[in-house]
Amino acid sequence: MDERVQKYDSKMTKTLKGFEAELATIRAGRANPHILDKITVDYYGSPTPLQQVANITVPEARMIQIQPWEASLIKAIEKAILTSDLGLNPSNDGKIIRLVLPELTEERRKDLVKDVKKKGEAAKVAVRNIRRDANDAFKKLVKQDVSEDEVKDLSDEVQKLTDKYMKDIEAAVEKKSKEILTV
Repeated sequence: MDERVQKYDSKMTKTLKGFEAELATIRAGRANPHILDKITVDYYGSPTPLQQVANITVPEARMIQIQPWEASLIKAIEKAILTSDLGLNPSNDGKIIRLVLPELTEERRKDLVKDVKKKGEAAKVAVRNIRRDANDAFKKLVKQDVSEDEVKDLSDEVQKLTDKYMKDIEAAVEKKSKEILTV
């Protein structure tokens, strides 16, 4: 692969990875510790990701268990979960916080699928923007004594990459939608 195309490939890869990470935070029917990825806890005055201050496990299909390394953090972790947009009520026994995930309703599942598709579209738009930037950069190469055929080849290569990433995004949306709708 041409090094001029390589940098656009890495940008598209980052877009896809970011999209997949975002999908991981969307809750399907089963408990997934990744739904807590965006939660930060006030740890001695600095916001710290929850994973860095507690052990997170999934003992049952619909329960997440959070065991802070310091008992004094229980209140801060509970507060962070309550103020997040997860809509979960933590319960604690003084040592461990338990999050029981309610069963998703049919309507909520459909809303989540719509959300996944919307995020998929945003990822596709980002990939298309990268393609546009690449093509604009290649057109400028003509002024720098690069043949039009070579510019066309570069543009074709970027188009193939774009098609590949579009398929990958579609596949990720399809997989997550299926996961959400499976009861």
